[in-house]
Order: sequence, then C-alpha cells, then structure tokens
Amino acid sequence: MMRLSVAAAALALAVFAIPTQSFAFDQGYGEYGYVMPDKFKRGGKAEKAEKKEASIFGSSKKKSIAKAKSNEDEDKPKKKFAKGPDELDGGGQPNISPVAPPKVTFVNSYGAGSIVIDTAGRKLYYVLSSSQAYQYPIAVGREGFTWTGKEKISRKVEWPDWTPPAEMLERKPELPGHMTGGIRNPLGAMALYLGGSLYRIHGTNDVKSIGTAASSGCIRMTNGNVVHLASIAGIGTTVRVLSKLPANVARAD
Repeated sequence: MMRLSVAAAALALAVFAIPTQSFAFDQGYGEYGYVMPDKFKRGGKAEKAEKKEASIFGSSKKKSIAKAKSNEDEDKPKKKFAKGPDELDGGGQPNISPVAPPKVTFVNSYGAGSIVIDTAGRKLYYVLSSSQAYQYPIAVGREGFTWTGKEKISRKVEWPDWTPPAEMLERKPELPGHMTGGIRNPLGAMALYLGGSLYRIHGTNDVKSIGTAASSGCIRMTNGNVVHLASIAGIGTTVRVLSKLPANVARAD
C-alpha cells in the first residue's frame, strides 16, 4: 500500500510538472521516441498554409502602414527655409599668390593659348603647344548640372561679388540675394566669365571640393590655381568643355 501511495504521488508530481518543462520537451521530441506527423513538420502543409496567410496579411499590413505614413507626410506642412539676407559681406580680400600646376604631355590640335576642360577627368588644360599643357585639378557640375560646349572668356574679376541667379534662389531661398567678394564668397579670389552665360571658371575657399562633382555648372579651382590661370589666359580665350577627354591625350611628364 505504501508503494502504491508513493507511485501515485510521483505520478501526480510528474503531471503537474509537465507545463513547466514543456519548452524542454518541445525541443527534444526525438529523445522521447515521438515522431511528429508530416503535416505538423516544419515545411509541411500546415506551415506552408501558415506562411501563406502570414504573407498575405503581413503584406496588407505593410501596405496599410505605408499608406498611412504617406497620408501623414502629405498632411504635414512642407519644410520651408527662411529667406536669406538681401546683402551679405563676403569677408576680407587677402593677396593670393599664383600657384602654377604641373605641365603634362598633351598632344592636340586645339591651339596654344586655349583652354580644354575634361569634365569626366576633373581636369582643366591650358594649352601651351601642340604637345604640352598646364594641367589644373578642378571641381565640375554635379549630376544634372554638367554641360558641354565652347565659350570665350568675356571678363576677369578679382574677388568677384556673387549674385545667385533666380533659379538657384528658388532651389535654395536661404541664400543671400547678393554677396560681396571675399574669403567667404563661393567664387573665391578670381572669376573668369564665359561669354554671356551664367557659367564661370572661378576660385573656391572650399578646397576639399576640388576633384569632385559639386557645383551648379561652374568650374572651380583652388584660389592659387585660378589666379595663375587668369595671369596667362586673356579676354577672348577659347574655352572648350568636353564630357570626356580622348584617351591617352594627356599624361604627366
């Protein structure tokens, strides 16, 4: 009788202990000789149906969330930038010494005294002869602002003022309506104006931008380089802007 009572107590204890051990049990069906029916196995019909249902409702839920967010964004007022000042001081105008770039082999037929700009290569060449040119590193227009063509230098201005065109002010209303020449002015120490266009070859106080596609179409140079170029390129100099320089035309001596 005693043995029967002990056995009953042990059985009751095992029954009540099952819930607390369910996770361990579920992790080891094989240890207990249990073979799961195929329909309940991972990858079976039940799981596939479950995944399909989750996929359908999950997709619908994602679409609902995306739509709600879109409607919420539309309801939000568009971010507006404050209008910039009408006039802004460009800062001091220190003396900038010309810095000559390296001379490179440049087999060409453009003619001495002309300028060739390689947009893809981020280089400006001042042609010295049919076989040689100065090679300056430049920054060019970012995507959507590049251009090609031929112009002539129409004027040269030291520490030029800057008046952003209407199109630029529309994109960036926070810009000043006018900025006097100086070290804070984005046109830098010198600007060579190209014909009657809005484009210029100019200096920059943002030296790290040289070698990149960063401008709104103008050609940027370091202040030392643009001062050097201005000293040898006169009014009427032909400027050719190419999308890409023919291969093997220029190489360092």
